[in-house]
Amino acid sequence: MKVKQISIFLENRSGRLFGCLSVLSEAGINVVSASLADTNDFGILRILVSDTEKAVAVLKEHHIIAKVTDVIAIVVPNAIGSLAKVLDAIDKAGINISYMYGLSVTDDGATIAIKTSDIDATIKALEPLNLKYFSDEELSKF
Repeated sequence: MKVKQISIFLENRSGRLFGCLSVLSEAGINVVSASLADTNDFGILRILVSDTEKAVAVLKEHHIIAKVTDVIAIVVPNAIGSLAKVLDAIDKAGINISYMYGLSVTDDGATIAIKTSDIDATIKALEPLNLKYFSDEELSKF
């Protein structure tokens, strides 16, 4: 089954990502998953949202260019080799994978990895939010 993904071209400068996601939040649109790939000058934000049609309209109103494409969202079992089996089946079918990213649709929220220019400062900035962090040891249990 296909799902609609929104791809957004963003300048790689402070505040652009926040601004884009803020307009969606203010419109009552939930971002279910997000992936950001960057270069020195720009980034491509790929998102899955609760209402694609409304999100595209809101982004357009704010002069943010968005493109909708089809992707698949599958559950890969949390077991050794599961992702490899999925990738092997795709490879054996002669299909190229352009990109992939994780998402979470449980009530616990999404687990994300973030790379910033200053990890220690980022941790300090997020302290007031009382977020759960994973350690390498915890991740090794999955």
